[in-house]
Amino acid sequence: FAGDYIAEVKKDTADAYHQYKACEKELKESVSEEGERAKELSFLQFEVSEILDADLKPGEDEELETLYRRMSNGKKIADQTAEAYRYTSEGEGSASDGLSRAIRMMADAAQYDERAEELYGQLVEVDSLLNDFNRELSDYETEKRLNEINHLKTKYGSTLEEIATYCRKQEERIRILEDYDQYVLGLKERCRQAEEKLLTSSKALSLIRKEQAKILEQAITEGLKDLNFADVRFQISFQETAGYTADGMDDVEFLISMNPGQPLRPLANVASGGELSRIMLAIKTVMADRDEVETLIFDEIDVGISGRTAQKVSEKMAVIGRKHQVICITHLAQIAAMADCHYLIEKTAGFSDTKTTIRQLGEEESVMELARILGGAKITETVIENAKEMKELAKHTK
Repeated sequence: FAGDYIAEVKKDTADAYHQYKACEKELKESVSEEGERAKELSFLQFEVSEILDADLKPGEDEELETLYRRMSNGKKIADQTAEAYRYTSEGEGSASDGLSRAIRMMADAAQYDERAEELYGQLVEVDSLLNDFNRELSDYETEKRLNEINHLKTKYGSTLEEIATYCRKQEERIRILEDYDQYVLGLKERCRQAEEKLLTSSKALSLIRKEQAKILEQAITEGLKDLNFADVRFQISFQETAGYTADGMDDVEFLISMNPGQPLRPLANVASGGELSRIMLAIKTVMADRDEVETLIFDEIDVGISGRTAQKVSEKMAVIGRKHQVICITHLAQIAAMADCHYLIEKTAGFSDTKTTIRQLGEEESVMELARILGGAKITETVIENAKEMKELAKHTK
């Protein structure tokens, strides 16, 4: 009923509730023994150190896998190329080291002799080729590095990006644990602010609801009196919920007193089936333009009523019928006449079984069925004319 008025505040309340619950959950999970925190801190520091020491480069794993596939024809290639690389480029006594010395020597000799200069040029060319060779050869030094990366993937993420994200998350947790008391104090303050925001929003939501409830109370009371509840009292009761909810802190109940001197009691505990149908009709009439329920079914709504009350019931159902599908089972002509469509339910007994059928009535059949309800066993022309007049009056009312 108050949807347009509370939509924004209700959303704010729901958002504040979810923020508060998230903060509350984090605070509960933060409580741990000092010894447990020390163990967790040590473990996190080990994980972060293992990732950072690996010095991972974006795309490195894909490049290494390509190189490793090149090596997959046999471990012998890897062993032999590693050995060759050691002879040609590693440390004192390697080919690369000897060649560097030779170049330095020939550089001096080349200043005095053309032949020496020629040989110097050849050595420089050989050095360049050897460097290229060593670069190519070093590509085969991949298996160990690839194993290291795959080891990290099994522990921290399926991609290098996931490993980096995991590392950042653990680093943040380390910062929390290293200054844990300050973290808890900050978290408590966040929870206090979140609860304060939720409480303020819930109170604002409740205030709007209570203002609108007074209007709704009056409208429903008037609707009930139209339906022959002459001494009815209707009230919308508000109680505060035990805790916070995403819809605020209101526990709402409809209370009603059907007769003078009777106390207000919960609606569900007071009304009979027929009365409850009429009460629902009054409520649904007030809500006709706002209710999202597509179909309403009324049974026993005509119990204990007749005349003007029955006419009012039919008019209110016509109001609801403008925005909703209304299905009503009735034995009162005033109610039946207001319908847009009539269906006749019949029970037929055979030799071995009984069947119940339902069929839609045409215009003339509707008039005759109304006449049957009005006139009983004997249907006269006057009764038929009365039935026709009732349908015409109903069309005019609609």
